[in-house]
Amino acid sequence: MKKIFTCCILMLLMISHKVSAQSKLPELLIRLDDIGMNHSVNMAAKKMAETGLPISVSLQFACPWYQEAVAILKKYPNVTVGVHLTLTAEWKYYRWGPVLGRGAVPSLVDTLGYFRYTEREYEKGNYKLDEVEKELSAQIERALHSGVKISYIDPHMGVALSTPELRALTEKLARKYKLGISTLSKVTYYGETYKEMWGEPVATKKTAFMDYINNHLNADRPNLMVIHAATPSPEIDDLADENSKLMSDKNGKPIVGLHRETELNMILSPDFTGLNGKKFQMVNYKQLLKGKDRNVLKASKVE
Repeated sequence: MKKIFTCCILMLLMISHKVSAQSKLPELLIRLDDIGMNHSVNMAAKKMAETGLPISVSLQFACPWYQEAVAILKKYPNVTVGVHLTLTAEWKYYRWGPVLGRGAVPSLVDTLGYFRYTEREYEKGNYKLDEVEKELSAQIERALHSGVKISYIDPHMGVALSTPELRALTEKLARKYKLGISTLSKVTYYGETYKEMWGEPVATKKTAFMDYINNHLNADRPNLMVIHAATPSPEIDDLADENSKLMSDKNGKPIVGLHRETELNMILSPDFTGLNGKKFQMVNYKQLLKGKDRNVLKASKVE
């Protein structure tokens, strides 16, 4: 009789565990990129922060508007901040350069002293790895002294993880400063899946986003969704992207602002925010990294 009772208890525990595992909501990370780039993207981050939802933002400390972003983000404990490691400046007439100045890292800049437009130009510029390390260290240290808590680093346009030597350097910096590394499209350190809406046409962006959220989240791994958002303004509407024709219409007119406004409205929509706690559980990188050893970084391919 005692054996039968014990077996029944074990079966009930197994069933309970199975039901609990099946009912677990997928974890969703929303990461807003390029914060600090200009006022429009900062206002987008502010609007999303005001929802109270746990989000992550990757801040470009080499950009002119980073101080405004810092002042905003200090007010929102629901936001986890990362350093968007920056080695390129992709806009036609809106440029930035190294934190250290052109004289300190000459292999990283063009003839005008700005970061190069594209990853390809950067690679052809015969960058020196020691100068990359000095500049990225300066960006991280500016971030750490800014007054906001920094939890992770990740690469703007993928550059700082684009080659084995750059990836090794980025991992070295993460260990040095005890920071995590957020997932890129091809490499993950904490098992995240990766999805971004950047290249999706404006007309289908929200539909594709909601389809992914409703039907394609992985229940067994954290799901990272990278968002490029901005509020409408002349400064964002006139930006011309030197990297991609996707950010211009058929007549060559920039549509960067339209893309980013669409992504902002998409993540602010009750169609999306109303699903938190029902279809998924939103988390930020502070929550994801809790309890993880920052000295242990094991890269794997994003599946």
